[in-house]
Amino acid sequence: MTEQTIPLTDEQIEQLGKELDAIRQRIVDDLGATDRKYIYDIVKWQRALEATGRASLFLGWLPPFWLGGVAALSLSKILDNMEIGHNVMHGQYDWMRDPNMNSRMFEWDTVCPAEQWKHSHNYMHHTFTNILGKDRDIGYGILRMEPQQKWNPYYLGNPVWAFLLMVLFEWGVMAHDLEIENVVKGERSWADTKPLRKQQWRKAGRQVLKDYLLFPALSGPGFLPTLAGNATANLVRNIWAYSIIFCGHFPTGVAVFTEEETENETRGAWYVRQMMGSANISGSKLFHVLSGNLSHQIEHHLFPDLPARRYPEIAGEVRALCEKYGLPYNTGPLRKQLGSVWGKIFKLALPTREKTSGPAPVTVERDVPVAA
Repeated sequence: MTEQTIPLTDEQIEQLGKELDAIRQRIVDDLGATDRKYIYDIVKWQRALEATGRASLFLGWLPPFWLGGVAALSLSKILDNMEIGHNVMHGQYDWMRDPNMNSRMFEWDTVCPAEQWKHSHNYMHHTFTNILGKDRDIGYGILRMEPQQKWNPYYLGNPVWAFLLMVLFEWGVMAHDLEIENVVKGERSWADTKPLRKQQWRKAGRQVLKDYLLFPALSGPGFLPTLAGNATANLVRNIWAYSIIFCGHFPTGVAVFTEEETENETRGAWYVRQMMGSANISGSKLFHVLSGNLSHQIEHHLFPDLPARRYPEIAGEVRALCEKYGLPYNTGPLRKQLGSVWGKIFKLALPTREKTSGPAPVTVERDVPVAA
């Protein structure tokens, strides 16, 4: 594939970094009552939806109540996962000094312990975004998502593994920090994972007890409808979270990098990597809220600790900077981005010659390239 070149000098990269720093600082200086009210309102809506959903499922043997209960509980779990849990644990609301909104104390309604997620996501993924061999979110250890990943017959099951990860996404996220693929390769011992597994056992046990035993039991004769409703709500949340996250990281046009290319990386070059290694999803205001504003994945990767509600506010400025400096700004509707992701999953299940699929390699004209 023909190599595309983006003519950025070191000076231009550093100037871009300063302009992005200025955007960030402006938002930080403006944080206050409106942001506080927003997140509290979201929490109120999430709790109201959960209460409505669980109360409706007590009458779950009646189809209208079951459907309404599942819908409300699904929305509750989506908000808890995306707009509240993900964003609070990024430290986006630490400035409020509210223990309930503090990244070090928050725990979410999913089987993955918050402490482990913050390591695998906040540290590993956001530090080494799209660096092959460092960012384990590239394929989550089980998928081939880039042609640079060496093919082997296991990847013939790529679509199957992707489907299973989608419907069991909270469990895949829980297992992520175990690095099972490294255990299989002998690069990590199973004994090393014992402390992680103990945490997971406790957290997952509480979640399973709550959703699959306690609330169904409280429903009395409605045990089975409530059990099915809780399982369906978890499934809806899993599929939604998987789809939003994969659309932000793996559509056609998203760049990957090597460790050598990112050595001695400056802050400006780090910004360039985030912009080129992410993709946005266009949609309505409600869609953005339900996605946790991860539909603005480019802005999130640039500023992971800014309240996500601010991403739509700065998206136009970020896009203008991309145009100014000749950088791609990958965005499109959900159907387009999701179709691109699944197309890649199926295509990369088969052997490919290097550089015959996926985004064109990118060379940045500077002493230390940030992408190739």
